Amino acid sequence: MSFLIKKLFFAVIFNSCLFLALFIGIQNSTNKSKVNLLIDETIELPIGFIVGSSFILGSILGSFLVLDMDSE
Repeated sequence: MSFLIKKLFFAVIFNSCLFLALFIGIQNSTNKSKVNLLIDETIELPIGFIVGSSFILGSILGSFLVLDMDSE
């Protein structure tokens, strides 16, 4: 398998495990808030879910970033 496929496969598995742990961790969360989007606002979600899902989304998008430092 090529390096890019291995890297994306690892990122998908790792972030899926983080997302599963996030769901398990927020079961008893009572602090809820709404997120104001450009068009509308979301339903009330636990603050931990908002922060955790933002981190996971950033991790997924960062895994698609290719930095080739050797090509100068």
